[in-house]
Amino acid sequence: MMENLNLEELMQDVLAIVTTYGLEVLGAIVILIIGNIVSKRVPKTLLNVLTKRGVDPTVINFLCSLVRMSILIVTILLVLAQFGVQTASLIAVLGAAGLAIGLALQGTLSNVAGGVMLLFFRPLRVGDYVEAAGHGGTVKAVGLFVTELSTPDNVQIILPNASVWGSAIKNFSFHDTRRVDLIMGIAYEDDMDKAMSVMHAIIAADARSMKDPAPMIAVAELADSSVNFTVRVWCKGGDYWPLKFDLTKAFKEGFDKEGITIPFPQQVVHRVDG
Repeated sequence: MMENLNLEELMQDVLAIVTTYGLEVLGAIVILIIGNIVSKRVPKTLLNVLTKRGVDPTVINFLCSLVRMSILIVTILLVLAQFGVQTASLIAVLGAAGLAIGLALQGTLSNVAGGVMLLFFRPLRVGDYVEAAGHGGTVKAVGLFVTELSTPDNVQIILPNASVWGSAIKNFSFHDTRRVDLIMGIAYEDDMDKAMSVMHAIIAADARSMKDPAPMIAVAELADSSVNFTVRVWCKGGDYWPLKFDLTKAFKEGFDKEGITIPFPQQVVHRVDG
């Protein structure tokens, strides 16, 4: 008899709970289902849109994860609100905790922000030769936290993204063409027109020098020991250093062949006796 009474009381308690909280439980289940579906479909749609626009995969993964996490957090807050939990105070606690974590990790977060900006605006790409934050090298990788460079003598440089984004970036590989600038000097006694003709002929004979824009040779300075010419030649970006080295050598050989002197620095000293 006592067992039947306890069973009836238990059934009454269950019925009371279902009657009181049934709609809340049902609503919470619906919110969880909808939130789970949205947290999967929205990042997938974002992934497709950003992929079509050519956004870097690292940024895409980061944003998709951030969006999914945000949707799940909102879903949990809505479920708690369904049961009468005061979410405003909970949000305030989470905000305070987020602020404390942000202040503790502000250096790391600034690197993440710099990495996102670098990956979105793409001022440098893997394979480009750049100068940034006081260092120069070929870009090997651009991540969310650091940028990796490799110097011409194969030294690895790891730069925090905040310092890269916060500094002037000089990208030598951005354009397809570059201009080779040389300063060539001849003796005052030599024929300037003849020297210019020799240099023009040497430039024209090199297939790497571009015809448009046309090469330029001009008298730039009457220096202490020489008449200096400014030589400007356009070429493909990949030919810059080989062409610069080869032209320097060819100019010297051409001047020697034509009897044109490249003077070394000298001073005239006047002696006063007595």
